[in-house]
Amino acid sequence: MRLSEFRLAITDEFGEAYGRVLTQDLILGDVGGMTAEQAIKAGADVRQIWVALCKATDVPPERWYGVGLREPRK
Repeated sequence: MRLSEFRLAITDEFGEAYGRVLTQDLILGDVGGMTAEQAIKAGADVRQIWVALCKATDVPPERWYGVGLREPRK
């Protein structure tokens, strides 16, 4: 997962404003007790951060994968 795909997935799942709050304020135990933004800056795997965020916010597992992917070019 690329960072741009992560950002798109956040917006798709949570909306822009709430997604921003979650990535800046929610402490994620699965990525070392950091927020998503801190983990990104620390170089953590973006897919791991996405999954940790999904787990922490009770996103159903069927929505963990494939989100954030852009439509193929025509």
